[in-house]
Order: sequence, then structure tokens, then C-alpha cells
Amino acid sequence: MTGPTGPIGVFDSGVGGLTVVSALLHRYPTADLLYVADQAHVPYGGRPLTEVRSFATGITRALVAWGCRAVVMACNISSATALADCRSEFPDLPVTGVLGPAVEAALRAAGGQAAPRIGVLATEGTVATGAYPAMLNSACRGALVTQVACPDLVPLIEDGLKDPELVRRRCSEYLRPLSSAGCSAIVLGCTHYPLALDCLRAAASGLFQAVPAFVDPSDAIVDELEGLIPLGAGSATVRLLTTGDPGRFEAQAGVWLGGRRFVVGSAQWQGSDLRR
Repeated sequence: MTGPTGPIGVFDSGVGGLTVVSALLHRYPTADLLYVADQAHVPYGGRPLTEVRSFATGITRALVAWGCRAVVMACNISSATALADCRSEFPDLPVTGVLGPAVEAALRAAGGQAAPRIGVLATEGTVATGAYPAMLNSACRGALVTQVACPDLVPLIEDGLKDPELVRRRCSEYLRPLSSAGCSAIVLGCTHYPLALDCLRAAASGLFQAVPAFVDPSDAIVDELEGLIPLGAGSATVRLLTTGDPGRFEAQAGVWLGGRRFVVGSAQWQGSDLRR
């Protein structure tokens, strides 16, 4: 069962959600965290939405069973497909996602314009849900939203951005429609994408008259979580589980989490249940 002293559960399809883990630990270095990377199924972006919903609800149920006092869906497509269901299933548990905080951060980045031109870089699945245009237009009726699906970015980031020239080409390709649309703010609509932010900014410098504001929702997610539970207490225990190769994931996490201490373990799918 969940309890007030349990860890904060965070999950994503791979290393992307570590951007949220890093933001949490930056502000609350003593927080206890339990992270799940579903690398057996990464990337989620090209999968059927019903399948992604099943993965997301299965991981959420596991985190609840493992004693987490809150769950963060650090995954855009999971948030779009499963957040409402999981909140309904666990009404007494704080469950938060990416989309709401990202929309608020994007509108702030757009500077309060009446008709802001906002771009969204996301996976194919997140684009297919239409969640970002719907939420942005609900929050700001004049918003002009341009979405671009980026199917190659997650695999390139999971591979450690080892092919800089290919990464540069893909970033330019995905940003070009947003330049044509005159976007002044761009939502990084996948938690993997901030890990390629330097590449995106470099590509944008050659496409935009002024480099747009890239919106990483990680800090906004922490802001939302602050309003739900106390975050300051803990023993700074960071446990990372992967459904893939623990050795590979430990090396990946070491790169993206810098010098932070963590312990890596395994989780396995048994049907629709996640076990460790």
C-alpha cells in the first residue's frame, strides 16, 4: 500500500524520464525516488495507443504496489492515454503527468501573446492523440499550434547521440516546419528530447530569425508535484529499474544523471503485470 513516507514513483519508456528525475533531485536532493524505464518496449511513440495505455497502467499499478506515495508519468504519450484512467483507479493517490505542466510552461514562454505561435515536437503517438493542440487551444483560444512527429529522436537519444551528423540532420528536418510557421516557443513533447536540447538549439540557430524558447516541462512537473505532496523529506535513495538490460541502462543513467548516486535493478513483465 502507499504511504506518506514511500518513494515518489516516476516512469517512462526509457531514459527520457530521467530529465524529470534530475529536476526533482536538483530541487529536492533528499527525495526518495523509484524510477521505471520500460526499455523492453521503447520507443512507445509508434505503438498502438491501446498498447501504450496498457503499459502505463501496468507500471502505475506496480509503483502503487511497491509503496510509492505519488506517481509521475514522465512520458507524454502515457499522460495522453492513461492519466485519466489511473487517476480514476487510484483517487487517493497523487498521479501527475506531463501535458498540463507543459502547456502552462509553453504559454508562459510565449510571453502572454493573444495568438501565440507554438510548436510541438513529439512522438508519432503523442501527435496522433491531438492532446497538445486541444489543451493549448483550451487554455488560449488564439493559440496557433503546429505539431511535428519526430520518430527518430528517441532511438538516437537511447543510443547516446553517437551519430552527431545524423542527429543534426534530423533536428533540422523536424524544426523546419516550425520555422516556417513562425513559432516563438516549442514544446519538447517527449521527455527524451531535452537530452538533445543542445543539438536542437544549434539546428534552430540556422533556421529561425531568433532562436525560439524550447520548453522543457520538467521544472513545471516538479511545481505541480509540490502542490500535491511534501517533497523535502527522505534519505536520497534513488532506485532505477529497467525492463531491458540493466548494465546498459546503468551506463545510460550515469551519463544523464551525472554524479548522482543511484542503484539499478530489473523489472519484468508477466502478462500485463510488472514484477521485480
